[in-house]
Amino acid sequence: MGCTSCATGADGQPKGCRNNGTCGSDGCNKLTVFDWLSNMSLPGNVDPFNAVEVRFKNGRKHFYRNPDNLSLSIGDIVATEASPGHDIGIVTLTGELVRVQMKKKKQQTTIDELPKIYRKASQKDIDVWQKMRDKELDVQKQSREIAMRLGLQMKISDIEYQGDGSKVIFYYTAEERVDFRQLIKDLARAFSTRIEMKQVGFRQEAARLGGIGSCGRELCCSTWLTDFRSVNTSAARFQQLSLNPQKLAGQCGKLKCCLNYELDTYLEALEEFPKTDIKLETERGRAHCQKVDIFKGLMWFSYEKENMTWHEMEVARVNEIVELNKKGQKATSLEDYIEDKILPAKELFENVVGQDSLTRFDQPKRRRKKRRNKNNKKKTTGVTATGSDNKKKSSSGKNRNRNRNRNRNRNNKNA
Repeated sequence: MGCTSCATGADGQPKGCRNNGTCGSDGCNKLTVFDWLSNMSLPGNVDPFNAVEVRFKNGRKHFYRNPDNLSLSIGDIVATEASPGHDIGIVTLTGELVRVQMKKKKQQTTIDELPKIYRKASQKDIDVWQKMRDKELDVQKQSREIAMRLGLQMKISDIEYQGDGSKVIFYYTAEERVDFRQLIKDLARAFSTRIEMKQVGFRQEAARLGGIGSCGRELCCSTWLTDFRSVNTSAARFQQLSLNPQKLAGQCGKLKCCLNYELDTYLEALEEFPKTDIKLETERGRAHCQKVDIFKGLMWFSYEKENMTWHEMEVARVNEIVELNKKGQKATSLEDYIEDKILPAKELFENVVGQDSLTRFDQPKRRRKKRRNKNNKKKTTGVTATGSDNKKKSSSGKNRNRNRNRNRNRNNKNA
């Protein structure tokens, strides 16, 4: 079952989803769970877990019990219990993996307390559901106009109709608390249905809209990330990143979720480092930390009166000076703890794949022309000489003809 947002070809197969895989139709599942127990049978003393996971629009998922023991498989469209009426969703998981997912999400594992599945969706249910989906875009535009007319500081980001059309859920984002009591009245009067307002965060809105991040890849929140952990500026400090809000913020306007990916590795590497605000006491003077290279295990210090001169030191040497300072002793100087390193000479160019010299095109072509001219002169000396004599003869002949013509003109005038 496809939706109107999915472009289909002549063969009826979906070519792509315009809603970034969040429309909730079959084939547009961005948060699919792999059923690795599908080819395995349960032991005889274990009762099957009679519950399923159902997905709705925008990746919203809930767990339902199957009291009538319907034979359900992944991809089936079912009618589920809702308040009021019923809703239409797609089965995404069945069997024992549902129990695992419920434990992972810390939900109750007792089946009797879960809402139930009424039946497999009939064609009439699917037609009503599709009709409601087609109205969502127009309802969203009208609701935004009503909110702007009331002067509310909020943004209605998405609309979701219930499967039977008895309720509409409006998802909105707002920085402050919004009094939308009058808005609910106007929306109920305009659309003649039950209204429910749900506030979502800016991260959830970015996950629904999708996009391309600064890394050049699709947003993590719209592809595979399911939970949004808090991100603090301390994560950027531990990773030695500049606190530039334009670079650290994502499309949602908040700090990027990827700042937490490598944070544990940095924290583990920083356990051997002293604090960056530490001051080393030496006989030459007090030294401050200027720079830290976490993965190379290096720190740079400079004296108070010589801030332009930095001294590179290993972490082990810095810890030795720290231990001396704790005992009330001063180190002689930072230079005594610096080890001389012999750096290997770096080759600017290596003939790795059999390339020629890089300067093979730098030789001018004029040299080759000069060599050819010299050789030609040696071979054709006689030819050039005769050519010059002929030029002289031709020039002398021309001069004679000019003189003759002048004399004839003079004689004709005198006559």
